[in-house]
Amino acid sequence: MSDCYTGFDTGTFPGADRLAWLKANTRLSWCGFYLGPAPSHHDAGWMGQRKTLLAQGWGLAPIYLGQQTAGPGSRNVSAQQGGCDGEEAVRLADVAGFPRQSTIYLDWEDGSRPSDTALAYISRWVAAVIENGYQPGLYCSHVLAPLMAASVTRSNPAAKLRIWVWKVSTDQAHAYQGDIKTLASASPAGSGYPATLWQFEQNCVLPLPGACQGLQVDLSWSALQDPSFS
Repeated sequence: MSDCYTGFDTGTFPGADRLAWLKANTRLSWCGFYLGPAPSHHDAGWMGQRKTLLAQGWGLAPIYLGQQTAGPGSRNVSAQQGGCDGEEAVRLADVAGFPRQSTIYLDWEDGSRPSDTALAYISRWVAAVIENGYQPGLYCSHVLAPLMAASVTRSNPAAKLRIWVWKVSTDQAHAYQGDIKTLASASPAGSGYPATLWQFEQNCVLPLPGACQGLQVDLSWSALQDPSFS
């Protein structure tokens, strides 16, 4: 589909040369851009790379990995902390060079039903991002998306929350089964939720020439060529 775009994200910056090869030789059109150091993502390898990536032709999805309630990472989940983390996400987006009104995505990894405290953290994060001139996005399970979006809207009626869902068949590392040079695109609505982005593969390994090992990434479809664009 011409109005859908395939992208990827990986926590560690792969290097400008590998990204240039991917942009020139595959149908990947955008990539996740990890803001850091963040509470649950201390690596700052993507910071400072925005101009290089734009010059290569990439669209970007700025990701903020804040407090978590499952898996590795910081666990200081509260409404007050949500406000602090929202302000920090904005500061990092400023440092990275993203213009105001860009969308920043809060990465929520827990696939279980969130507590009221977790929902308050997310809602306050969204409010802080809006108050500081950016637009909010939320990465979460497709199962939780309706609940989490409704909670944010109740607290922030004017929020234009952009949803990035994950719905995958496995989260185990595996070789990508398709042709890396002809990555197909599909509508994020196929996830079962009217999302703007749909992560359909996690921990898949793309073969790259000249590399001792492949590049392990998550793959997503987006309705936008540049998911940061408002």
